Amino acid sequence: MIRFSGLRKSFGPKRVLDGLDLEIRTGETMAVIGQSGSGKSVLLKILIGIMAPDAGTVEIDGTDVAPLRGDARRAVTRKFGMLFQGAALFDSMTVAQNVAFGLERYGHRTPAEIEARVKDCLAKVGLSGIEGLMPHELSGGMKKRVGLARAIAYRPEIILYDEPSTGIDPIRADAINELILLLQREMSVTSVVITHDMVSAAKVADRIAMLYEGRIVACGTPDEIAHSPNAVVQQFTHGRAEGPIRNW
Repeated sequence: MIRFSGLRKSFGPKRVLDGLDLEIRTGETMAVIGQSGSGKSVLLKILIGIMAPDAGTVEIDGTDVAPLRGDARRAVTRKFGMLFQGAALFDSMTVAQNVAFGLERYGHRTPAEIEARVKDCLAKVGLSGIEGLMPHELSGGMKKRVGLARAIAYRPEIILYDEPSTGIDPIRADAINELILLLQREMSVTSVVITHDMVSAAKVADRIAMLYEGRIVACGTPDEIAHSPNAVVQQFTHGRAEGPIRNW
């Protein structure tokens, strides 16, 4: 469903992506792992079109979407739902208004239809009855789940997760992992999970890709990654200070 080919992106003298190649199959959950600052979030930004690559192609369903602009770009954007790292809720909006944001922007639905969809999505993430609360009244885990309800509200084909377990305790993080698995089963979506949390990656992913020095250096099932002979992969997945990856 998604194919990155020869992707390059630099910021001044710093080359973040250096000929990256990766294929993500329809209906699978792909976790992209790597150090902080390795380019994982840049990859997501290029995928959803808020950043342009310097070179290479980004294909969705066989179409290179990187050059698209205007209505053509917006049509592609509607394929995506995204859970941002910090949930990124609008502070001045209620929970219901946050979840309805994409529906009101992209859809042609009546207020009653939007209200029903909001309630359904909140129920899916275990948050029925909180439509009138404001973001400051929510815990970190609740904010993540509201962000996820917003991501699925207009039934996207692809869901992107940017560090879904960051900033919450292990129990709430595992609850998010369970939601990712549930939504993948119920909605048959293609999912891309950006993370440095190996517990989360191993639980939710069909395959894991390791991003290092601008390229994918290994890609396989969680078991294949756990037993990879690649020294970079082994150092990262086991959290070792010693190894080929620079510590600072």
